[in-house]
Amino acid sequence: MTSLIRFLMCAPDHYDVDYVINPWMEGNIHKSSRDRAVEQWHKLHQSIKEHAIVDLVTPEKGWPDMVFTANAGLVLGKTVVLSRFLHKERQGEEPYFQQWFAENGYTVHVLPPELPFEGAGDALLDREGRWLWAGYGFRSELDSHPYLAKWLDVEVLSLRLTDDRFYHLDTCFCPLTNGYLLYYPPAFDSYSNRLIEMRVAPEKRIVVSEPDAVNFACNAVNVDRIVIMNKISEQLKKQLVDVGFQVIETPLTEFLKAGGAAKCLTLRTTEPIREELHGNVYVESRVICMKGHLLDAGLINRALDLIVDNGGSFQVLNFDLGEQRQSTSSAEVKVSAPSHEVMEEIISQLIDLGAVDLPQDERDAKLLPVTLAGVAPDDFYVSTIYPTEVRINGTWVKVEKQRMDGAIAISETPNGLLAQCKLLRDLTVADKVVVDVQGIRTIRKPESREQRNPQEFSFMSAGVSSERRVELIVEQVAWELRKIRDAGGKVAVTAGPVVIHTGGGQHLAQLIREGYIQTLLGGNAIAVHDMEQSLMGTSLGVDMKRGVAVMGGHRHHLKVINTVRRYGNIAKAVEAGAIKSGVMYECVKNNVPFVLAGSIRDDGPLPDTQMDLIKAQAEYAQQLQGVEMVLMLSSMLHSIGVGNMTPAGVKMVCVDINPAVVTKLSDRGSVESMGVVTDVGLFLSLLIQQLNLLTSPYTQQLG
Repeated sequence: MTSLIRFLMCAPDHYDVDYVINPWMEGNIHKSSRDRAVEQWHKLHQSIKEHAIVDLVTPEKGWPDMVFTANAGLVLGKTVVLSRFLHKERQGEEPYFQQWFAENGYTVHVLPPELPFEGAGDALLDREGRWLWAGYGFRSELDSHPYLAKWLDVEVLSLRLTDDRFYHLDTCFCPLTNGYLLYYPPAFDSYSNRLIEMRVAPEKRIVVSEPDAVNFACNAVNVDRIVIMNKISEQLKKQLVDVGFQVIETPLTEFLKAGGAAKCLTLRTTEPIREELHGNVYVESRVICMKGHLLDAGLINRALDLIVDNGGSFQVLNFDLGEQRQSTSSAEVKVSAPSHEVMEEIISQLIDLGAVDLPQDERDAKLLPVTLAGVAPDDFYVSTIYPTEVRINGTWVKVEKQRMDGAIAISETPNGLLAQCKLLRDLTVADKVVVDVQGIRTIRKPESREQRNPQEFSFMSAGVSSERRVELIVEQVAWELRKIRDAGGKVAVTAGPVVIHTGGGQHLAQLIREGYIQTLLGGNAIAVHDMEQSLMGTSLGVDMKRGVAVMGGHRHHLKVINTVRRYGNIAKAVEAGAIKSGVMYECVKNNVPFVLAGSIRDDGPLPDTQMDLIKAQAEYAQQLQGVEMVLMLSSMLHSIGVGNMTPAGVKMVCVDINPAVVTKLSDRGSVESMGVVTDVGLFLSLLIQQLNLLTSPYTQQLG
C-alpha cells in the first residue's frame, strides 16, 4: 500500500533565506548553511523514499522557496488547485509548478487573480478522506474555500489562524492515519477550536506543547503509521508511540530558519478520492454598503478590523471617496465568514456601525413567533442603542422604545404593524420576534474627523478624558445643561453614595433646586448617606467638615433609616421637617421624581427603595423616557443599567475616579458619551461654578 503513495519534492539547489515574509525569517537572511541544508534535505528525502515514491520538480534559480513544495498546490485524485501566492517573492514559482502538474496528467484549476491560496500548506485532507481542513488568516483567503469545495468535490471546514508564527495550517495542524490529529490549539481562534473538537474525538486529539509547536512538530509527513518530523520532545514521542505510530526524527533546523520543516518540503500527490462523499462548504458571503465620513472618522478601518477580528474576511468591491472635505464617502464590501454563526455575529456588529445591504439585495427581516411567554426564539436579534428599522413586507418600519439588550418584537395593532424593543421577560405569545440579521438597519449620524479628535471635547467624541481636560469638559456640560433647561428638556442623574462622601451632595442639591435635573436614579445608599449628612453632619460616620470618623458614627446611617421608616417615607420625613436639606430634600421640594433600586447589601432598606429588581428596572426605564442628557456620577452598576436602557442620541457624561468604570461606560458604543476620570465632588463643584458664571449679569449681557 505504501508503495502507491507519492510525494513531490524539490532539491534545495537554490535555497537560502533571501527575504522576510514570515516571523521565522527575521534575523536569518543569508544565515542558512547551504551544505547543512542540502544534507538535511537528502536525509528527509531518503527517509520518505523508504516508505513512498518521491518525484522531483526541477529547482529554478531566483526562487529559493521552491524547495517548499507543499505550497505548489492542493491535489485530490488527478485534480489540482494551483497556488496563488500572497507575496510577490513566491509568485514566480506558480508557472513552474503549473507546468509540472500539466505534464504529469493533472487537471489544473487556477484561482482568480488577487485571491491568495497557498496549496497544501493551508489545506490538509483528513487522512480518512472525509473532509478537507482549510486554513485562512495569513496566507490564504477564506473566499478560496468555496472554489476548493467545488473543484475537488469535497467538504471544506475552515479554520482561522491567529498566531503569525503559524502562518500556514500545516505549521500547527497535522491530520494522521486512523483519524488522529496532531495540533497546537493556541494557533486558532475559539470558533475553529470548537469546530475541531466537534469533528475529532477527544481520544484522537494529540495536543502539542508550545516548545514542540515552535520546533514544527506538527509540520510532519505521515505515511500510514509512520510519522517523519523534526526533533520532538520525549513526551510527545511517547504519546504518538502509545497510539501506534512509529516516529522518525530527522533534523531540519536550516529550513526552520525560513519557517518550514518536513511537511513544508513535501507535497503528497496521491490523495485518494471517496466517491460516496461530495462537496460542501459553510463559507457565507454578503455584500454590505457603508456611507459617511468613512476615512476621516475611521469608520472603514473599524469595519474592516471588526470583520477580521471576528474571524471573517473581506474584499472592498467599490470605494467612492467624497470630493470635498465635508462630503461623505461610500464603500461596498464583500464580507465572508466560515459559517452562518460567525457571519451573524459580524453583520450584527457592522449594523451597529451603520452598514446596510445594497438596495438590490434588501430582504425582509426573518420573524419567528413567540411560543412561550418571556422566551424568544433561538438566534433572536439583540437590539442596540441605535435607532433601528426592520424591513417587513418590503417596507422599513421604525423600531420603538429603542434600547440595548432587548429583542425586536413585531405585533399587529389597529394602526398596523408595530415594531418595538422588548426585554425577554416582556415577550408575549402574540409577538413575533426578529431573528438572524437580515432586513435590519441602524440609523447613525455621520461622524467627521473633528468628532473623533481625542484632543477636543465634544459630545460626539465617545472618549475618556483625563484630569487636564476637566475644566474644558465642565464648561461644555454646563452649556448643555443650561440649554436643555431653558428649552424645557429633561436631564437625568444616576448617582452613588460617593457623591455625598466627596462633598458633592450640596452641589447636586443645588442642580436640582435650580431646575437642571428632572429625575434622580440611584440606590438605597445615595439617599441614606445624603440624609445622614442632613441630619447628623456625617456620611458613613465621617464628619463632613473635619474629615474624621465620629464616635458611634457607624450607627448613623441606621438611625437615619429608622427615622425615615418612622415617618413612612422620604417625602413625609421632609414635609414633617425631619429632613431640612440635601439631595432628597430638594427632590421632594421641587417635585423631582426619584427611583431607588435596592440590592442584597442594603441596610434597612428605606421605605422608598424598590427591592423588586424587575419593578426597579421598569421604573428606571419609565423615568428615562424623553431624557436628553444623563449625568452618571460614581455609580458603576446603576450607570451601566441606565446606559443599557438609553437609546443613541442621548448625551451621557460618566464621572468616576476609577478609569475602568469610565471606560466601561464610554465603550457601550454611543458616540454621544463622554467619560471623565476625576473626583466627582470636584467635578460637581466646578460645574456649579461654571453655571453661576453662565448666569452672571456679565455673561447674560454677552449672550
